[in-house]
Amino acid sequence: MSDPEEFKALLNESQIVEAIRNAESKTSAEIRVFISNKQVDEPVASAQAAFVSLGMNQTAARNGVLIFVAPCSRKFAVIGDAGIHEKCGNPFWQQLAVAMTGYFQKSEFTAGIIHGIARAGEILATHFPRQSDDKNELPDEIAHD
Repeated sequence: MSDPEEFKALLNESQIVEAIRNAESKTSAEIRVFISNKQVDEPVASAQAAFVSLGMNQTAARNGVLIFVAPCSRKFAVIGDAGIHEKCGNPFWQQLAVAMTGYFQKSEFTAGIIHGIARAGEILATHFPRQSDDKNELPDEIAHD
């Protein structure tokens, strides 16, 4: 899938937003999905730039997670802020990327993104459980450039 508009048309955005809300109901962490319309050579670097531009590095506990997808390049990245990276380490992110790749290879893009959100939500709930005073610091809707 290389056309971003065609890719977006295949996504069920309401299911993805619902998955974000469900995952965030168990954790104080913030999860975002970003779909890039640009050609991307380095998905992690592009994800890091999007992370900052979305203000995800401003959360109180530094516990944001971004699922970045660049359909033009057929690449994606999942990155977490400093607080999450300390707790989860690289193996978790690598396993998550492998699992999502399996969905993407079958053109099951919504299912792949939802799987990533759900798995990230599970581990985030362990390390960053939802608090009684928790507030949603970032929008749940999919971001685009």
